[in-house]
Amino acid sequence: MRILMISDTYFPRISGVATSIQSFRHGLQGLGHTVDLIIPDYGSELSEDSGITRIPSWSTRFYPEERLMQPLALLRLRRALQHRQYDLVHIQTPFIAHYSGHYLARFLRVPLISSYHTYFEAYLGHYYAGIPAFLRKMLIRLPSRQQAAAVNGMIVPSMAVAKVLWGYGIKTPIQVIPTGIDLTRPRTGDRRMFRQRLGIRANQPTLLYAGRIAPEKNIALLLEMLVALRADFPDILLLLAGDGPSRETLERAARQRALMDHVRFLGYLDRETALLDAYAGADLLVFASESETQGMVLLEALAAGLPIVAVPAMGAADVLSSGLGTRSVPAEASAFADACSRLLKDESLRQQLAGEARALAEQWSEPMMVKRLEKFYRQTLAGEIVEATSPSSKVPRVD
Repeated sequence: MRILMISDTYFPRISGVATSIQSFRHGLQGLGHTVDLIIPDYGSELSEDSGITRIPSWSTRFYPEERLMQPLALLRLRRALQHRQYDLVHIQTPFIAHYSGHYLARFLRVPLISSYHTYFEAYLGHYYAGIPAFLRKMLIRLPSRQQAAAVNGMIVPSMAVAKVLWGYGIKTPIQVIPTGIDLTRPRTGDRRMFRQRLGIRANQPTLLYAGRIAPEKNIALLLEMLVALRADFPDILLLLAGDGPSRETLERAARQRALMDHVRFLGYLDRETALLDAYAGADLLVFASESETQGMVLLEALAAGLPIVAVPAMGAADVLSSGLGTRSVPAEASAFADACSRLLKDESLRQQLAGEARALAEQWSEPMMVKRLEKFYRQTLAGEIVEATSPSSKVPRVD
């Protein structure tokens, strides 16, 4: 198959969407398919394959990390794309990419698939709390229904997102296909080296959060939890790997709570090197987001054998549902602290969870998820696309 993917975001902008595109594209290419990708130009020089086309783009005042592709520059490619004889267009994001992708699919006369990666309703609540709830719902649900009606099928990363879209009244066939994790790559880091580099003692209890430092990640709860944990662990340390708009606010909150000796902001860490060392160097991964559509960091931590304490909300619930390698807690500081305290006091239990975590990660292997996507593509091309899941389903499947 020849597949054209189009997205409003990709590397060097670090995000779950970029990781998902990279994972599926890599897997599909491994199965012998051609997967071209159209993305914004971020103005940085990256070495990448000839299948990636970067479009001139504008920076945005409301979200400076992102870029908006120039639609006319994108549409000028249509004749060249026509010669590529694509079988299908796959839209990854709902902004310029959606409307340009819709136009290109019609121009190329091929089926159109879209992925719904982000729970935008929750994001609006965090970033624009002044907008009344009923208006926030309208601003998200109406365009979501309109965009869904324009495509042949939709892919979501978790059952929770599928239920959200069914709640919007969307009738377009939906398949739950999470982003897989490449288990063929090294997944273990160097614990001793990581701790030595950061000056962390060998036996110092250490928690890790990895991801964007942003309001929707609920990191403020982790700081509240840390205050409670200091009673049992006076030298407790929380590492925050990532960056984002909430960093300054959280640094100020840590100073106000006298936590600066217990919190370290590490910035973004390379997923294939430094972040693996961080997983190895920590005792637990802590994750309090209630708006995650999948939570790739949870899968990466599982594959690294790092036990997880997290809130079982949205997509994270799929990962936490078995209880293997993980502990689920409500979004309350005291409950979060109690769960972490029990695990930090019991090294043998942590070792047990570490083994469970590695085994659980196998269920999200990249080849399994890529084959699901390939099958969904083939069903679409054959006109056999059907709703493979329902609101009452507990396990996402593509049969």
